[in-house]
Amino acid sequence: MTLPKTLRDHAGIAWPAATFADAVLLLIDAQREYTEGKLRLHGVAAAVDTIAGLLEQARRAGTPIVHVAQNGKPGSALFDPNGPMSRFITGIAPRDGEITVVKSLPNAFAKTELDAKLKATGRSNLIVAGFMTHMCISATTRASVDLGYRTTIVADGTATRDLPDGSGGTIDAATVHRVALAELGDRFATVVPNMT
Repeated sequence: MTLPKTLRDHAGIAWPAATFADAVLLLIDAQREYTEGKLRLHGVAAAVDTIAGLLEQARRAGTPIVHVAQNGKPGSALFDPNGPMSRFITGIAPRDGEITVVKSLPNAFAKTELDAKLKATGRSNLIVAGFMTHMCISATTRASVDLGYRTTIVADGTATRDLPDGSGGTIDAATVHRVALAELGDRFATVVPNMT
């Protein structure tokens, strides 16, 4: 049986996975809403452990690190900026000198200074992890191509949740996660299990 090819394979535009020597580590929405709040994710504990490992490697290598945080409106049901669920997850929060960008939309480039902050590093390769695979990881990764970045997604450092299928049923989180990564790997990113 012949394995299918990605659009990038067909077009001859495949690129190798980024490394800590040539990339920026971009962590998207590693916030407590996903571990303790209303949007608890399937597999989030393992993903948090992977992100902790990515941070350790990046810090050791001197890789630029950018943390993105989702903020809703004050008093909102999700990501209330004045509430505890909008805070970064303990153990993978930014340290002094690491860049933080606050967003209000799924695409972390939309109406933020993210593009300018990344360009200031002089690097166009991104190593991406965070939450949720089908939402903000997807939206940001898709937009990154339009802005000239080459993105590597660390699959083990992402997670998502069960979704309604629009017909009264449920699509389980593992399927949503797998399909979202397959879609992104088709054109928008190199997808790797981890960076070890």
